[in-house]
Order: sequence, then C-alpha cells, then structure tokens
Amino acid sequence: MAENTQASGTGYQSYVPAETTMREFSIRALLLGLVMCVILGAANAYLGLKAGMTIAATYPAAVIGMAVLRVMNGSLLEENFARTVGAIGESIAAGAVFTIPAFYIAGIWKHFDSSHYLVATAIMFVGSVLGILFVTILRRVMVEDKELPFPESVAASEIHKAGRTGGTGAKYLFSAMGLGGVIQALGQLNFFAAAWERFIKFTPLSLSLGNGTGNTAVQSGGGALITTPGVSPAYVGVGYIIGPRLSALNFSGGILSWGLFVPLLLYFLGPTALPANAPQSAWIALSYSVWLTLVRPIAIGGMLFSAGYTLYKMRKSLSVGLGRAISDVKKSAAGGRVEIRTEQDLDFRYVGGGVILAGIATFFIYNFFAQNVAAALTATVVMLITGFFFAAVSGYLVGIIGSSNNPVSGLTISTLLIAALLMVVLGQTGVAGVAAVLGVAAVVCVAAAVAGEMLQDLKVGHILGGTPWKMQVGDLLGVFAGSAVMFIPLM
Repeated sequence: MAENTQASGTGYQSYVPAETTMREFSIRALLLGLVMCVILGAANAYLGLKAGMTIAATYPAAVIGMAVLRVMNGSLLEENFARTVGAIGESIAAGAVFTIPAFYIAGIWKHFDSSHYLVATAIMFVGSVLGILFVTILRRVMVEDKELPFPESVAASEIHKAGRTGGTGAKYLFSAMGLGGVIQALGQLNFFAAAWERFIKFTPLSLSLGNGTGNTAVQSGGGALITTPGVSPAYVGVGYIIGPRLSALNFSGGILSWGLFVPLLLYFLGPTALPANAPQSAWIALSYSVWLTLVRPIAIGGMLFSAGYTLYKMRKSLSVGLGRAISDVKKSAAGGRVEIRTEQDLDFRYVGGGVILAGIATFFIYNFFAQNVAAALTATVVMLITGFFFAAVSGYLVGIIGSSNNPVSGLTISTLLIAALLMVVLGQTGVAGVAAVLGVAAVVCVAAAVAGEMLQDLKVGHILGGTPWKMQVGDLLGVFAGSAVMFIPLM
C-alpha cells in the first residue's frame, strides 16, 4: 500500500498516487456496499419518519466497510468504494421521508400500501440518478474549491487513513470516537443535562394603534428562550474541522435567530397565542413553533439567496469544469490523452444521455399524476432546472456543514412553492395539480439529498485517491438497490 503522495493534474496531493494500481471496484466491495446501502437506508427511513431527521451514514459505512474488508485483506480504495455505495441509501431515505408520505397525507393516494410501490420507486430512482448525474457535472469545481472545508469528508477520510496506518493516529481516532459515544449515550440517558433552557418573560405592555377615539389596543409581552449550547461531541468535531470563521458564522446565525427574531416575534404574537400566566413549558413550545414556522423559512430564504449568489460567482469555474468534461469526450473519441485516473468522471456522453432519459421517465410520471401533457412537460422542465440548481446548492452546503446538517426539507419547500405557482399559472388545480406539484418536489428532494451525499463521498475519494467514475457507477447501482426496497420501511 503506497503511502507517499503524488500530485494529480490539479496539483492536489492524494493519499494514494494517481498512477498506483490498486484493487477498487471489486465484487466483494460492491456487495458489501449494497448490503450497507439497503440496511442503513431502511434504518434512516424509519428514523426520519419517527424523528423527522436522518443521520449521515458515511461514518458507520466507513467503519463497517473497513472492519469487514480488512479481514479479507481488502485495499484502502475498496474500503472507500464500499463506503461510497453503502452511504448513498441514507440520502434516498432523507429525500423520500419528506415527500413520499405526502401523497397519502394530501389524499392523492387513498391507501399507503404496496399498490403504489412502482410509482414511489420510480420517483426515488429517477431523483437519485439525476442527483448523481448532476454532481458528476459539478464534481471538478466543487471538490477542488478551497473555500469548502467538507468537514464530514475530512473526518471520513481520516477514519480510513487511521485504519491503514495504525499506531498513534488510530489510537487517537478510535479513542475520540469511544469518548464521544460515551458522552452522547450518557446525555441521552439523562445522566447529566446535555442542555439547559429557560423562558424569560418580558414585562407585558399594551400598545395603542391609531390616534383619537376608537384606538385599537394591542397586547405585547412574550419573552426570550435562553438555552445553553448542547453537549455534542459531533458538533465540537465539526467546529474544529471547519475552523473558527465558519463556526463563528454558524454561531452568529443562532444568536440572530434566537436572540432577535424569535423574541421579536413573540413580543407581538405571544400574548395573542398564550395567556400571561401560561406555564414555562407552553412558552418554550411556542418559541420552538415560532422558530420552525416563521424564523426557519427566513433562514432558508437567506440560504438560497446566498447559495445562488455563490454559484453565480462560480459561473466561470462551472463553465470551465463543463468545458473540461466536453474536452475529455473529444480526446477520448479521437484516441488522444485523457485525464489521469483520479480525475476520470463518467463519460459526458453517458451523463447527458442519462439526464435526457431520466427527464423522459419523469415526464411520464408527471403525466400519470396530472393527466395533462402541457402540465407534465412544464413540470419536467421545472424539475430539471430546479433539480440542477438545488443539487448544486446541496453540494455547496454539504461542503460547508456536511450532509448531516444539509437542509433538504428547506430545499423541498422552495421547490414546492415554485412548482405550485407554475401549476396555478397553467390552470392545473385540484387533486391533479397537487399531485404534479408533489411529484416535482419529490424528485428534486431526492436528487438534492443524493447529490449532497455523492459529492461528500467524491471529496473523500479525492482525498484518498479514488477513481471518480468507479464511485459514480457504484452509486448508480446503489440507488437502484436502495430505491427498490425503500418503500417497504415507509409503509
């Protein structure tokens, strides 16, 4: 196993040199990855329905893959490949739990049973494929951007490195994992208070609106929810990896949210929602409700604007990356030189053809719901445009905060609003219109979730020296297996 590093075509020093021949895409690594994909995906689907959130499968997939393949004398790149395939199932679940049950809740499906298996599976598979293909186009730009720390990718790559080098590095890594697990478990079992919170009420006031007689008196008051940062080893590790600047930005967002927006809204809205003598628990619940329904959408809007602006600034880099992909196709067709191993993506012709085929499949899905060719065609175009944009946004956010904190639900809400407005403009209302809107949101949601996870794994491969096209093909096989079984835990 080569431990020296070699600069790639971009000047980056990968852990495994680009010219090193090492077993990577093997049957055993693929089968292990597929098993982990199904199991971790199903577990996260259950967790998502139960708790409203999923947990990144990158770390457990890395540890399990490393443990199993080390027994078989597997290589580092086999471990990387197995982890890549194994982790993608969680992202399918993350996209599915926010959208697929909505068809039943909205009354589109009268029963949430196996009769809708094919439609749900098609939505998940098409969205997953689009997410992988979109990220394939964006990979070169995103993984080489020095402004994106990719905290979870760095952590996952260190797990693989420590497993290979052993010694002090491995002891530190696994000791920290054990200590973090113990602290987290003790907090969950209430051996100590992982966080402290208390609602502090403001002095009630009566504000008079208007002049003269007939003024309207408005009660104000409310208060502020004061809470300590939660005891979370995971967040401490993420903060260390992303550095003080990005950590300070995240902390500032929390202060702005809970120190300004929530108290300000409670000051005017609180007295109308709760009586002055309401208990602490009621005010705390109202604070979280205000944050979830009012403040969080404000943050999502700011996030989308800033991500869009960032992508606009990256337009030259994106065009250069696309140009390099097209250039590789021309060189390959002419029998000329192609990129080194660590820079080889899926052939751009296959990527473009895959996007077209996925778009056609999506059109038939939407037409099945809307029973209107014009509406289905419009929904397909909207899905492709928003899907690519939100895949890029998802990848960018994963590069900053990791896939565990990727706000997939926020991206879904934004897609719902765009699709709903277009359906209204087209006159597609009623049950068919709602179904078409949910169809757009479901595909885009799954695509964004898969895109974020795929880019995170590609960054790990970039660090370790994996071959991009092999990881992309492995994930295509993974999303096929994951989509085929994901509807079962959703029922």
